[in-house]
Amino acid sequence: MTSKADFNAEEWSTVVEGPVLAGMRVVAAGRGGTIRESLAMAQVYAEARRTQGESEFLDALVSSPPAVNPQQLQGGGDIAAVSGERLREALWGEKGSAGDVEEYKRFVVAVAQAAAEAHKEGGFIGIGGKQVSAEEQTALDEIRGILDAEPTTRP
Repeated sequence: MTSKADFNAEEWSTVVEGPVLAGMRVVAAGRGGTIRESLAMAQVYAEARRTQGESEFLDALVSSPPAVNPQQLQGGGDIAAVSGERLREALWGEKGSAGDVEEYKRFVVAVAQAAAEAHKEGGFIGIGGKQVSAEEQTALDEIRGILDAEPTTRP
């Protein structure tokens, strides 16, 4: 079992940022719907809070206020690069049990997927269009690729 106590403050901050940055990566990939996408991401957190008690690690994660260090995004920082880097760091060393790491990955993907599906792309006044745009799908595929890659090791 993994707990928040297994991480130092900087590591925990990185773990907490991961799902939010993944969602922001998807939001930045598409046009419009930012409010809907943000609300959809919040719903994933709310649902995880409703199931508290099933996982100490996920309970601690969703109890920590999701935030992103604004300094990372200053100067027009590339959200794709920042999110990819931070997700890789969040998986560093896999301090958690294999089950907790997989649960974290599923949660990150759920947040990103919710953002992608929150707003139809294209169409006219809500008719037609695609649930997930090609750009959003590319972002989702990149996120999944990062999460499935081997974790980096700390220097």
